[in-house]
Amino acid sequence: MPFVIIDACIDVKDKTCVSQCPVDCIYEGGRKMYIHPDECIECGACEPVCPVNAIFAMEDVPADQEPHIASNSLFFEGLGSPGGAEIIGPQDRDHIPDLGDRW
Repeated sequence: MPFVIIDACIDVKDKTCVSQCPVDCIYEGGRKMYIHPDECIECGACEPVCPVNAIFAMEDVPADQEPHIASNSLFFEGLGSPGGAEIIGPQDRDHIPDLGDRW
């Protein structure tokens, strides 16, 4: 999984990252965005445009945010690889890890 969106995106969903993604691999959940691990081409176009600094290369995810690596993959269970976020539109669900008292 090349890039991961962490909890800074929760309830923000600015979507600037979506407009920069050349392969449409950033999907919208109910409260945050998710990067499809099989569709991302690791170009990194999304990372610098995120206004809340919520996008990290998997190996650079801060230690306290590492649960987002697994939850990102779990978000796509049942969706498979539809071939782009635009095809399925926003999803009314999330897979947000429990990070203690933050939420």
